[in-house]
Amino acid sequence: MRPKALFVLHVPPPINGAALVGKTVKESKKINDSIEADYVNLTTSFSLGAIGKGGLVKLLTVVKINLKLLILLSTKKYSVCYMTLTACGLGFYKDFFTVVLLKLFRSNIVYHFHNKGIKKNSGSLFNRLLYRYVFRNTRSILISKQLYGDVADYVDFSNVYVCPNGIVDSVEVNNNSEADFDTKVPFRFLFLSNMMIDKGVLVLLEACSYLKENTDECFECHFVGAWSEISEKDFLKEVREKQLENIVFGHGPKYDDEKIPFFKESNVFVFPTLNEVFGLVNLEAMRHGLPIIGSDEGGISDIIIDGETGFLIDKNDFLSLARKMKYLLGHPKSAKKMGHAGRKRFEEQFTNEIFEKRMAIILEDVISRKSQ
Repeated sequence: MRPKALFVLHVPPPINGAALVGKTVKESKKINDSIEADYVNLTTSFSLGAIGKGGLVKLLTVVKINLKLLILLSTKKYSVCYMTLTACGLGFYKDFFTVVLLKLFRSNIVYHFHNKGIKKNSGSLFNRLLYRYVFRNTRSILISKQLYGDVADYVDFSNVYVCPNGIVDSVEVNNNSEADFDTKVPFRFLFLSNMMIDKGVLVLLEACSYLKENTDECFECHFVGAWSEISEKDFLKEVREKQLENIVFGHGPKYDDEKIPFFKESNVFVFPTLNEVFGLVNLEAMRHGLPIIGSDEGGISDIIIDGETGFLIDKNDFLSLARKMKYLLGHPKSAKKMGHAGRKRFEEQFTNEIFEKRMAIILEDVISRKSQ
């Protein structure tokens, strides 16, 4: 008989890293073949703009979620309860009531973190007491070992699993690393994420402005992502003020296959994020054989091998970013070589198949450790 598992997780909408990983877990044949699973959608914000905000509709959704959980926990005995716990903010307080419910039924709980902020949010005694209760007699899954410091005050490392995210490998890449770029078209940098300050949009615009003034090479920078904290109007204003109209282009949101042409027509992926846990979009870039210039933030240093598959830069350092962009602009063969090294690393570490295998092993271990 297969063990029973309760999955309390986020699935789209909205589209973000946690929701996409939740969708992968829910649809995984590898996981569902080994476990008899029930799934409860923990999402209460169904658009990017609603994340982090309260409201009556959201409160009613929380009540419905916990009523559904109460019915499931009352009628079934689960070997493991998997939960994507929000680390801090309003989301944490909302999730706290779900944790209380799981603990009332003496559940074997494993948290899967797609965000961070526990250490920063532990300044008050009240929050520290809540975290101690939440983490007591539980285990945690982190996307990167670099993120252990965020939970170290509450979780012994022996109760931590590390499971990097993965995505579907569905792209064929030209492996001729010596091929020249077409010199008749501009060298293209690509940014793809939600248009937010925390994603490094303004940092990249500053870098483009510096690069324009300090190179004779022809280049473009394409921004793809949902207009969010930075509106299309504000973005275009920044572009005009920096006189980047013929260099920088904003395309708005693109999803699924709509993104493919941007990856295929680009030479370098740039992700100067200021606040990140992992960044699935980095894996998308690697899948397409692009080198990455990314911030040394969260678990990104587990993805990018500095000097081999791309470059790591300090957060908010537009000058360092511009210099790395200038280097790859002037060395297209090196850029392509790095991109192919990144593609190889993706195949070895970050495919969906590898992620699902790791997750299945973790769940089996959590269940076996309870029965010991």
